[in-house]
Amino acid sequence: MFKLEPRPAPSKVLTLASPLIALAITVLVGIALFMSLGKDPLAGLQMFFVEPLKSGYALSELSLKATPLILIALGLSVCFRANLWNIGAEGQFILGAIFAGGVAMRATPETGHWIFVLVLLAGMVGGMLWAAIVALLRDRFNASEILVSLMLVYVAEMLLSYLVYGPWKDPAGYNFPQTITFLDATRVPKLVQGFRLNVGVFIALVAVVGFTIFLFRTFAGFQLQVGGLAPAAARYAGFSSRKALWTALLLSGGMAGLAGALDVAGPQGQLTPYVPLGYGFAAIIVAFVGRLHPVGIVFSAVLMSMFYIGGELAQSRLGLPKALTGVFQGLLLFALLACDTFIHQRLRWVASK
Repeated sequence: MFKLEPRPAPSKVLTLASPLIALAITVLVGIALFMSLGKDPLAGLQMFFVEPLKSGYALSELSLKATPLILIALGLSVCFRANLWNIGAEGQFILGAIFAGGVAMRATPETGHWIFVLVLLAGMVGGMLWAAIVALLRDRFNASEILVSLMLVYVAEMLLSYLVYGPWKDPAGYNFPQTITFLDATRVPKLVQGFRLNVGVFIALVAVVGFTIFLFRTFAGFQLQVGGLAPAAARYAGFSSRKALWTALLLSGGMAGLAGALDVAGPQGQLTPYVPLGYGFAAIIVAFVGRLHPVGIVFSAVLMSMFYIGGELAQSRLGLPKALTGVFQGLLLFALLACDTFIHQRLRWVASK
């Protein structure tokens, strides 16, 4: 039978190149997939890897989709480095959108444009409160953060549906499940007229710098990473696992809530049942493909955004199913995990007794 055993010295070059190898495998499998569906593989690959970079408008849409992925993945990278598995960033994204929408709907025509800052802060608070439930249950009752955070996603979706179908429904909205359209003062300022790109991209880049400093240049970041890599050593050094738990989950929830606020106060402009876009789950792949490093997450988020846009284009122009986006995302993660497994371990035949 075959058995996996650790390699004495895994290749550093292959370890660094693992995401690129995984991407190459994803492309090869994608070509086979296009051919099996009777589509031109070159045309299919063009939808995913050329069209999203073809024009200024395409680049602005790419940045718009990459921004929430970067923010959520940054928060998740802190959790994963601390050995905390926050799988419910999608729910924290939704709560951020709800809190931001609640503030935006209270604005009046006389309100100054500064209100959009309050909208974003409210989104962060919403995400942090939702993540705090996970932290509290893990801290007090040792509940699994995986199950709790994941189940809270569905609670968040139900809460959103209740609000847009009930008390927050626009009375002049022809009975559609949606809130009023937010006033311009509450909207995130756009960078270029005629494009949807807004200042959220700068917020994401500032967050990348901030998280890089936090993780690799501060004692608090060092404590988190030691607690994740070697819990026994962290306890011996006197590092507080409880503090690490709350810090990681609140940071993660705050970033997901900020992403939700940027989405509803940016391109959407109102709350609808379609606020959940799957960014919270896709950001898990972004974090791991980016090697849990803030700079790597930027490139990973851009790639994942290309998959989103490419999937939409393949659906409209080539008649391919919408699920193709998820297929490419899953292929990338599967290929990355396989590459990491065989880079750090080797397959050996062991004769059965």
